[in-house]
Amino acid sequence: MASGKYVFLNRDLSWLSFNHRVLMEAADKTVPLYSRISFLSIFSSNLDEFFRVRMPAIFAFSNLESKKISLEEEYPRDLVQQVQATVFEQLEEFGSILTKQLLPGLQQQNIFLYYNEPVRKEHAETVREYFLSRVLSFLQPVFIQKDNQAGFFLENNALYFIIDLVSPEQPEKHQFALLNIPSANLPRFYELPMLGDDHYILFLDDVVRENLQEVFPGFDIQEAWSIKLTRDAEMNLEDEFIGDIAEKIEKQLEKREGGHATRLLFDQRMPEPVKDFVQKYFGLRTEELVPGGRYHNLKDLGGLPNPVKGKIAQINWQAVTHPGFNNHLSIFQSISEREKLLHLPYHSYNYILRFFNEAAIDPHVSEIYITLYRVAADSHIVNALISAARNGKRVTVFVELKARFDEANNLRWSKKMKAAGIKIINSIPRLKVHAKVALVKRWENEQWKDYSFMATGNFNEATGRFYTDHVFFTTNLEFGKELDMLFTYLQSRTQPVLYGKISFNHLLVSQFNMVKRFNKLIDREIKNALKGKPASIIIKLNNLQERDMISRLYEASQAGVKVQLLVRSICCLAAGVEGQSENITVHRIVDRYLEHARVFVFHNDGEPLCFMGSADWMNRNLHSRIEVCFPVYDVKLKQELLDILDLQLRDNTKAVLFTSDLKNNRITPAEPPVAAQQSIYEYVKKMAE
Repeated sequence: MASGKYVFLNRDLSWLSFNHRVLMEAADKTVPLYSRISFLSIFSSNLDEFFRVRMPAIFAFSNLESKKISLEEEYPRDLVQQVQATVFEQLEEFGSILTKQLLPGLQQQNIFLYYNEPVRKEHAETVREYFLSRVLSFLQPVFIQKDNQAGFFLENNALYFIIDLVSPEQPEKHQFALLNIPSANLPRFYELPMLGDDHYILFLDDVVRENLQEVFPGFDIQEAWSIKLTRDAEMNLEDEFIGDIAEKIEKQLEKREGGHATRLLFDQRMPEPVKDFVQKYFGLRTEELVPGGRYHNLKDLGGLPNPVKGKIAQINWQAVTHPGFNNHLSIFQSISEREKLLHLPYHSYNYILRFFNEAAIDPHVSEIYITLYRVAADSHIVNALISAARNGKRVTVFVELKARFDEANNLRWSKKMKAAGIKIINSIPRLKVHAKVALVKRWENEQWKDYSFMATGNFNEATGRFYTDHVFFTTNLEFGKELDMLFTYLQSRTQPVLYGKISFNHLLVSQFNMVKRFNKLIDREIKNALKGKPASIIIKLNNLQERDMISRLYEASQAGVKVQLLVRSICCLAAGVEGQSENITVHRIVDRYLEHARVFVFHNDGEPLCFMGSADWMNRNLHSRIEVCFPVYDVKLKQELLDILDLQLRDNTKAVLFTSDLKNNRITPAEPPVAAQQSIYEYVKKMAE
């Protein structure tokens, strides 16, 4: 849609386009079968989050009587209809891929997943035994009455049956019952005994469905239809907090699962009168009803048992050792010799664990500072911080308690760390701290030396196995000073100002100098282009939505600057629009790893300036968060980054071009074929040799 002189794409429709790119991978016959099934799982999980996080805003703004022009552009009147039509079309494609490609593909490997079909008589007794011994204890049948409003609370994204029952004494009178499918308590899939060479797998749903008579004795079971309710996940945290923020968030977490409904997914075979009854009983709006198939929560397909392994599963790449680290030297000695750059998950995550583990026991380390946004449930890093505190080191941790869906985990760790003597800083009102930074102070040669850690991704060893990120270690004195100022600000809100000026000269920190510096860098490319000099910008992001920065890229394009973007997900920039963005391309890569790094390269008249960091170009990142981007000065490390970006921009296998019509257009195959992630893995292995 147009805003003034520029065209901006809708953020929600562009996100749905990204999810369709995930679906394209599920349909790709060159991808191993179980990886294709995993992409269906990812698509389904993404869609659940969309309905939890984005649909509440879409519904809210679409129902406002009067709206500002800016909001009208972000949330057009027909956005609900556009979203629902797009989702319906994608779900139809999802069903087709599953039933016409993947299930037959499994059968070719002698794996049979029961899907919309009765259980064979050879398996009936096994299913009955499993039901009676393992499943029945978790079932909670509830009779529901037409005349009553819901007296039963549907849990968020849980699975249920609506069951039509008839008593033999009153065959004309239908009763309805609600029955949970206990997938939170038991595996979603049950492996049955083989029949000959064939493996059989059954949905938990069908284990229950096959034994409904046991749950409702004395009734004739007419039919059972599956339903799933998705609820609003927004926490509605106030900008200003009175009292302890941790306590406030705990209370909000208790309410989250009881949020307003945003979608009731129902079996589309459900008759209209039953659907009307369900809608009225649960107090739902018509636009919240979404037809689906017989099975919901197909994100669980990611856990589908693979009884044959072999060629139908993806072969994992073994993490590469970094040649700059030596197991016989302390990690601090290795970093002192030269700055280090890790490319995850191609490089081993162990170096990050070593950094904190060695800091915890090193007698020369006195202080550790770190920001935590999302950490693993059994975090080695947090345990190392606890060990450090118990070893007498001064440990200061900023824990972002408002990290969506990680609030409870972060709160749990926050309490543990505080009990161990760690100084905990919990969130800042009106701001999220999304920066991925740490600072270790070590006494060397009669003085303190700063070891700075800056990254594009979270301190999370679980996601570190499949998120692509960059991690930078340095003893650069200026970087250490500026991180020190940032941690001082986080603790005391003391502004990092020296002689009346922001004293971040190297780091780009949102709220202080980030937007201003990015604008200056773009200005320089525009000036060079207007002088007839080569000018280019390469930016890699997860999301691109902030309109001022998009407008600057449009200006650069109009001035003749070549702009190459790698944007994984939300992209509100319309590439290739005549008179606006002819010099801009948007690449989107989906492969075995989740592209997560943020990288910025400015041509700078042949002397490239490279930055990395935590910040996407979203309103929230640039204006409502503390983010850190950092320059890479080392010539060798800078070249590594440029080489990796070049491979990603040359990808003609797993990359698509995202266009202004919200399409993901395959790149015309070329020789040699380039799959960026495979090529980067080979590149990193070669560096290690």
